[in-house]
Amino acid sequence: MVLTGTLPFPKEMRDRYYRDKIWLGITLGEMLDRTCDLYPYKEALVAGNVRLTYRELREWTDRAAIAFLELGIQKLDRVLLQVPNWAEFIYAYYGLHKIGAIPVMCIPRFSQREIEHFCQVTEAIAWIVPLQFEKIDYHPMIESILSQKFSIKHILVIESSLAQDRKPPEGTLPFHKLLKKIDLPKYPKDYLKAFKPDPDEICHLMPTGGTTGLPKIVPRTHNDFYCNFDYRAKAWERSPHDITLIATPLTHNMAIEVSMNPAFLTGGKVVVIPSTRPKDILETIEKERVTTTILAVAQVQQIVDDPELSRYDLSSLDVIATGGSRISPETIKKIYDRLKCKFFNVFGMSEGPCLQTRYQDPEEIVFHTVGWPICPYDEFKVIDANGHQLPPGTEGELVARGPCIFRGYYKGESDNNEAFTPDGFFRTGDIAKFDPEGRVIITGRKKDIIIRGGENISAREVEDLISSHPKVEQVSVVGMPDPILGERVCAFIKLKKGETLAFEELIAYLKAKKTSVLYLPERIEFIDEIPLTNVGKVDKKRLREEIKEILKREGRI
Repeated sequence: MVLTGTLPFPKEMRDRYYRDKIWLGITLGEMLDRTCDLYPYKEALVAGNVRLTYRELREWTDRAAIAFLELGIQKLDRVLLQVPNWAEFIYAYYGLHKIGAIPVMCIPRFSQREIEHFCQVTEAIAWIVPLQFEKIDYHPMIESILSQKFSIKHILVIESSLAQDRKPPEGTLPFHKLLKKIDLPKYPKDYLKAFKPDPDEICHLMPTGGTTGLPKIVPRTHNDFYCNFDYRAKAWERSPHDITLIATPLTHNMAIEVSMNPAFLTGGKVVVIPSTRPKDILETIEKERVTTTILAVAQVQQIVDDPELSRYDLSSLDVIATGGSRISPETIKKIYDRLKCKFFNVFGMSEGPCLQTRYQDPEEIVFHTVGWPICPYDEFKVIDANGHQLPPGTEGELVARGPCIFRGYYKGESDNNEAFTPDGFFRTGDIAKFDPEGRVIITGRKKDIIIRGGENISAREVEDLISSHPKVEQVSVVGMPDPILGERVCAFIKLKKGETLAFEELIAYLKAKKTSVLYLPERIEFIDEIPLTNVGKVDKKRLREEIKEILKREGRI
């Protein structure tokens, strides 16, 4: 069945991918079960106090699947999955896959505004959410969603030690109790096979930062996403002996496409931590003898510059990678010198285009390129403004299509018209060129997004929020360079005549509008006029240069 609002692969492409065995017709739940059958007594998952073998992991995901069925959740039903890096995320993620329901991946920091948007757009019937995570208290948001007329029928809450003194809001269901009350022995061993989805159906919906409005939603099928992480595992040279650390949000593509699914596909061990702090990452690498991980550039920079680094035994680490933003050659050199391991330069998108350097690549290649496509059957090219393919060495927009790449945004007809070329290539929005051997060098960005610590932030979205303030006449938002996070959000504001506006006043206003912390500006520059280009557009290049010069004068970069 085709989910309304999604675009299926054209028949000729689908037939070719099956004929050439590029697509294997395996669903994500089926993939996990096969690995569990192969390595039943091998340790599979470490998450806080939870340590599970593959056999035990299968039991928990089966419990989740059956619990969802007993609630009335069916194939193609959408479920908002807003769970931190806890074992419960993995139970729910694969449990939903086993019955053909569709997780909508919501990062823990999404605020009420984003959750309301996803409720409306996806028409989700359930929401899985903690009561408390770090400083985030979800009680007010849960109560608000309960009071509104959304399609949500079930809110499954995960209790934590932080929220033990508070009762879950009335009308919610305890996630753990639902799973524990399932009596697995009473169900036939093949009970869930009857609910297995078609591999051409949607496996999950992944919100992604865009250039306009609230996050766009990327639908991925079991076939194209499996193809993605299967070839990622091959390009990475993963094995059952790998111990993979995940310290980036599990609801983010970097975690599930690069780390979690490849690790479970190949029978490795997955170690999940909710903390992004360097100290916790280093302690976990030492304790669990981690062999491989991918982190945000900011995390890696903090680790290699940590004055306490020599205290940790990191000898198990074989490969570390970064993605989400550019990493400097200087930082890569520090990785080689201080961590004594291999480094992969990774480019990836929720939409599917993925590139990566390889284990055997010399340093100069890793310093300056993001390597080759992970899947050799994906087509990449660089085009000019008229859509003409450009030769190696010439800069243009990077576009891609193939068995690992999605076919269009969920309910996004207008977005899709702009996102694809007439011949079906997805526009990545990145400016790039090929080296003589076909590797890709990213040289810039066409889309108006800010990449803060690996998270894509729509400049347009921040502008829309700030411009609603009654004292603001005009605003333009750009990314300002930051040595730790890559970029931070800077807003250039022209105030209405006679008005004054303090930074704290604007932040309080945005927070009152239930704005996610991702969209809060971290610096404001007040200017008399917003500069324009010769054709009357806001000159963001000039604004980026201006904030760069200001930061240099202040000694911040």
